[in-house]
Amino acid sequence: MSVTATAIPIQKHAGQPGPRRRRIRSSLAERIAPYAYVAPFFVIFAIFGLFPLLFTFYVALFDWNPIGEQTFVGFANFERLFADPRFWNAFVNTFGIFLISTIPQLLLALVLAHLLNHARLKWANFFRMSLLVPYITSVAATALVFGQIFDKNFGLLNWVLELFGLPSVNLLASQVGSWVVISAMVMWRWFGYNALLYLAGLQAIPREMYEAASVDGASSWQQFIHLTIPSLRPIIIFTVIMSTIGGLQIFTEPLLVAPETGLTCGAGRQCQTLSLFLYEQGFGQFEFGYGSAIGVALFVIVVVAALINFFLSTRTRGAQ
Repeated sequence: MSVTATAIPIQKHAGQPGPRRRRIRSSLAERIAPYAYVAPFFVIFAIFGLFPLLFTFYVALFDWNPIGEQTFVGFANFERLFADPRFWNAFVNTFGIFLISTIPQLLLALVLAHLLNHARLKWANFFRMSLLVPYITSVAATALVFGQIFDKNFGLLNWVLELFGLPSVNLLASQVGSWVVISAMVMWRWFGYNALLYLAGLQAIPREMYEAASVDGASSWQQFIHLTIPSLRPIIIFTVIMSTIGGLQIFTEPLLVAPETGLTCGAGRQCQTLSLFLYEQGFGQFEFGYGSAIGVALFVIVVVAALINFFLSTRTRGAQ
């Protein structure tokens, strides 16, 4: 008696996905994954960046009382802004401090990075890392130190001037003098940070390029102009744009350099910047509509300045 084996077909479970369905799900997950990775940034930016910006534009169209009524006034706040001499004074102060602090700061950072990259120093890493000390120092502590240096009565600067028989000066009493004091604070705090950025870019340049230039007879200055600067162009563009954005929004240094005068930064508003003027009107006078109009104007100024920097750097790169 023989027994024949019959093949019994194995049925798939109804809940188990087939190979094609698994491929579709895997492909869909691969497409969605990149968006899921970057989604947290855009969600946070939308909540804490985009929404406050749009709300500022909205409030600028109102006579906004935080504890009273909000009356729609259209562009009346902007008309008032452009006719306000305090706004133009803050505008001039902001650009004056920005120019005096940013240009020397970036030049000094570039020269210092070049020296640290080529000089043979003992404990070179120590000197390089010490550049971050001003950056990590509290702005309040920096303001106290510089306030003592430039104090009109007992400052270090006037003490040195008296040693040489020169009259004492009160820099904070004049507009340009206050610009110099605030610019010195900004330069001391940020030049080390920018120098480290330049130094990182310099260390990425192959040494063979400098050796070949030396063999061809190029001097150190020619190597710096025709080799170092072009190689650092992307980093230079980055530092210029970031310094522009930060310099036009300067707030803490002018606020702390003359604490006895508060938000006006001097009896004659000689060092009041746009950010200080915005804070004075919005949170000092509780004119939220007018303060928002100042914020919108500051936003436009920063964007235009950044675009000009980008355009000039692009044209320079294209010409070369």
